[in-house]
Amino acid sequence: MKFLELLNHIGLIAAHRGARCLAPENTLIALKKSVGRCDFIEIDVQFSRDGVAVVMHDDTLQRTTNVAKIDSFVSKKPYRVCDFTIDELRELDYGSWFYKDENHKEPLLTLCDALEFIKEKSLLLNIEIKDISAVFSDEEVVDTVVKEIKKSDASESILLSSFRHEYLKIIKEKVPNILTAALVEGKHSDSLLEYLRELKVNGYNLNNESVDKQTVEMLREAGFFVSVYTVNDSARAKELFSMGVNCIFSDSLNKNLKVDSL
Repeated sequence: MKFLELLNHIGLIAAHRGARCLAPENTLIALKKSVGRCDFIEIDVQFSRDGVAVVMHDDTLQRTTNVAKIDSFVSKKPYRVCDFTIDELRELDYGSWFYKDENHKEPLLTLCDALEFIKEKSLLLNIEIKDISAVFSDEEVVDTVVKEIKKSDASESILLSSFRHEYLKIIKEKVPNILTAALVEGKHSDSLLEYLRELKVNGYNLNNESVDKQTVEMLREAGFFVSVYTVNDSARAKELFSMGVNCIFSDSLNKNLKVDSL
């Protein structure tokens, strides 16, 4: 299936950082456990110091790795992802924090690994590019991510999103066929439809607290794919889908979130 085929559907579930209720977020096991529980998977991408795209939500490593337990890395506090080379990142354990058991170690997941997995399993993937503009140029970020997608021949299976909308502009200039979505939190932009058309995005991903029926209807009538994050309550999911929201990002992946009648 192509991601394009989802754009007019309602009642979709995206696995937020993979099946993070069942496995350590943004790891290969979290992606594997998402299969059959969602319509597509969402991951986050940042860069190592040497410019390799890695799958990680936080800009620091302490919450989801064992970095603080490794004496040789003490000098790297506050453990920013961008301060570690890819080889150093591969030394870390990305699983034990979740299981509270050092027998459940998980390796680093790179963007290349994630793309290889979804290609092999014929899955769809939303890649959120984190705002790393303080360290890497916008062109470098976009070029690296796009290169990985092209190398994997997975362009039709991908939706790229970001809070840094400059990335989205460059993506559409370089590869117009890749789907993009503007991520927002809080207040909507003035002249929202005009702004989104200038970005040439296909979707609008907004936080749960910012949703209202009028905005959803306006966006949907204008042809935009509307997604809401993060929703783990079935009653709220039903309410959003009844407004016309296409998709919710969820941690729980509870099948009761599905509203089959819509």
